Amino acid sequence: MHFVPNITFGHPVVESLRKQLGQDPFFDMHMMVSRPEQWVKPMAVAGANQYTFHLEATENPGALIKDIRENGMKVGLAIKPGTTVEYLAPWANQIDMALVMTVEPGFGGQKFMEDMMPKVHWLRTQFPSLDIEVDGGVGPDTIHKCAEAGANMIVSGSAIMRSDDPRSVINLLRNVCSEAAQKRSLDR
Repeated sequence: MHFVPNITFGHPVVESLRKQLGQDPFFDMHMMVSRPEQWVKPMAVAGANQYTFHLEATENPGALIKDIRENGMKVGLAIKPGTTVEYLAPWANQIDMALVMTVEPGFGGQKFMEDMMPKVHWLRTQFPSLDIEVDGGVGPDTIHKCAEAGANMIVSGSAIMRSDDPRSVINLLRNVCSEAAQKRSLDR
């Protein structure tokens, strides 16, 4: 697996944003780095709330999960499209959020991979209270599939940033997810 050795928005940016915006915003750090262990402490000190690392990027997920918790952050665990969801399953009860990548990590504007939705659905079925995030190609055209599969956390870059009305796109994404979650809780 190849991940980048460095980060785009490092802990100095997080620290600066935290100072400017106060304690309210929730900062989830999606660490697409080759050695996620080395950034836990700096991100915690900078004010990150959640530290999401790629299962494929570490040889000892258990130790990393423990380190993140001991540094006062929530734990997110990400898998790339080529990684089976069963590989993540043993860690699901120790994490706060599972991230199913719906594109290959690396650059924005890629096409949404609908064939990742069975992973989301499987996680939602097996771990009903787990936060499940999707990242990659998510926007107004794909949000319904994500929400119906069970995603309740959404990363959307290009669909929001390239929109003439970003606020309405954000509201749409949020509302579709809320409605799907309400329907799921009624169906239980």
